[in-house]
Amino acid sequence: MTPTTLQSYIAGRWQGQQAHQALHSALDNQLIYHTHAEKIDFDEALTYARKQGVPQLMALDFQKRAQRLKALALYLMERKEELYEISHLTGATRPDSWVDVEGGIGTLFAYASMGSRELPSSNVLHEGPAMALGKRGGFAGTHILVPRGGVAVHINAFNFPIWGMLEKFAPTFLAAMPCIVKPATATSYLTHATVKMMMDSGLVPEGSLQLVIGSTGDLLDRLGGFDAVTFTGSADTAAKLRANQNLIREAVPFTAEADSLNAAILAPDVTPDDEEFDLFVKEVAREMTGKAGQKCTAIRRVIVPEQYADAVGERLRARLSKIVVGNPKVEGVRMGALASMDQHRDVSARVEMLARGNEVLFSARDGFNPVGDNCGSGAFFSPTLILCRNGMVNDAVHDIEAFGPVSTMMTYRGIDEALALAARGKGSLVTTLVTKDPAIAAHAVPVAAASHGRVHILDRVSAVDSTGHGSPLPQLKHGGPGRAGGGEELGGIRAVKHFLQRAAVQGSPTMLAAVTGEYVRGAEVKESDVHPFRRWFEDLEIGHSLLTHRRTVSEADIVNFGGVSGDYFYMHFDEIAAKDTQFGKRIAHGYFVLSAAAGLFVSPAPGPVLANYGLDNLRFVAPVAIGDTIRARLTCKRKVDRNRTDEQGRGQGVVAWDVQVTNQNDELVASYDILTLVQKRGEAQ
Repeated sequence: MTPTTLQSYIAGRWQGQQAHQALHSALDNQLIYHTHAEKIDFDEALTYARKQGVPQLMALDFQKRAQRLKALALYLMERKEELYEISHLTGATRPDSWVDVEGGIGTLFAYASMGSRELPSSNVLHEGPAMALGKRGGFAGTHILVPRGGVAVHINAFNFPIWGMLEKFAPTFLAAMPCIVKPATATSYLTHATVKMMMDSGLVPEGSLQLVIGSTGDLLDRLGGFDAVTFTGSADTAAKLRANQNLIREAVPFTAEADSLNAAILAPDVTPDDEEFDLFVKEVAREMTGKAGQKCTAIRRVIVPEQYADAVGERLRARLSKIVVGNPKVEGVRMGALASMDQHRDVSARVEMLARGNEVLFSARDGFNPVGDNCGSGAFFSPTLILCRNGMVNDAVHDIEAFGPVSTMMTYRGIDEALALAARGKGSLVTTLVTKDPAIAAHAVPVAAASHGRVHILDRVSAVDSTGHGSPLPQLKHGGPGRAGGGEELGGIRAVKHFLQRAAVQGSPTMLAAVTGEYVRGAEVKESDVHPFRRWFEDLEIGHSLLTHRRTVSEADIVNFGGVSGDYFYMHFDEIAAKDTQFGKRIAHGYFVLSAAAGLFVSPAPGPVLANYGLDNLRFVAPVAIGDTIRARLTCKRKVDRNRTDEQGRGQGVVAWDVQVTNQNDELVASYDILTLVQKRGEAQ
């Protein structure tokens, strides 16, 4: 191919014409791209993000930004083959590229879904519940999260040029924070192609995404306290960036996800005859060879019982010997190349250091012969397995990481020694424990959790659906303590909250309700002659409320409910036994109180309320006895416009209703939220 010059996307335009650093194919070292030589004006980039990106993102609410993410994911998915073709140049096989391409797009889908389910149709996220701060009910406090108004700088590693960008872009976009993406130079051409596609979609508001090809220059020196920096890469580089004087002076949040010496532990209860033994070997081999071992989550340390070291070594050798290495486009190839010749030289040097004083069980000397044209010039590296029999005193195996298809096996005596070996990595992203004994898992996992960001327990049951040791999921935390950077990426809506500003708010319940967009207990309500269930979604206001008529609970109610439900618990039917309880008498079923309250507030005729799909925060606060009189207050607590329609084309939103059930003394006896789908008036038939 004719080399082209990659451009940066800064301040709404593509910049860069003059060729600078040469980028080569990992497969045959052929020149394929150049970075550009022109320096970027980062003052212009930041000003554009703040003056264009922030207002445009804030013009959308959480729900609308979630919609944009979904539409963007669909757009990219339709064009994924273009990205696969370019990804091939990085040395990745189709399965490797699947993790990067469709894994990244899948992360957009995941955050779109989580945002739609969990975030409000506003730009204020209430982190309640509100709490009373005074005895008379006039003063309360709560927490809100709001967009910071700053810019996020994402500095990414070379191994996942698409997923690494999108896993950070998705939560920052939901948080209304524009981002400037700086991919690792070696594979920046794949990030460039993705960003070009995203901007061509018309779905990304101007200023919300900018791309830096090449150096970050003085970018970090220009950031302020409302900005944020995330980094993925080596622990050494993370330490240098973290020490930037401007970041320290301005207290700029800095999150690092660094390469770490992740471990896999074969528990002592697993023998070579167990299915779990083969699962362990398969998992290690997969993590060694997937993406040619270039994953921050790859298994670097293989920790096995001393008595099974030879058996594990033999089975790993047998599996590794069957791995065909070469050009991913050649049929049968299962492992591609390292990302560059620079990476090849780095891994070679580190393997040499790891091998000192240890045994090399498998390496290039075992018949390594990459297949495909011109592979001799490519960055191909043989899977390499090293055995260390003195891991408790050998510091190198816990300090040196060869970022390629390289793992070191070490032996232990007793599960506590295995856990101590794992902890000597000084913090990592993930560890896998393979065991068939729940007692071992119960003992080991809390210990391992102290030094690992994620613990993956593998046995024959979980193996059916397991996504594997090295697969971070959008719903779960990705990050780890110590050497792993001390940061946290992904983790569901938790990741979005990292880019929001949390503030405590104090005031009257009515004021808190106005600020949060949610009804707060004790706030003023809006009572009217129109039943709240008769109001269309657009017409409902937070605080619209209904205080129902009363109902006295009889013995017949309890008997009838017991007959219908089959619940003959003694507290409801045995007068003598009930006298010996803390209540001193028979009481009504809690679920009868719930049902009776529904009968009090439900408007039975057809109307805007389409469906009741759940209850949240249900509490039975006080007993209801025979002869007690109850009533309910139903209040519109929260509205979320999810901007969607049902199968019949009816527009709808989600409404949460606060329900308080009280007795004849105005004492609270039950409390909960009802979730309903409510039709929009503008779409009514």
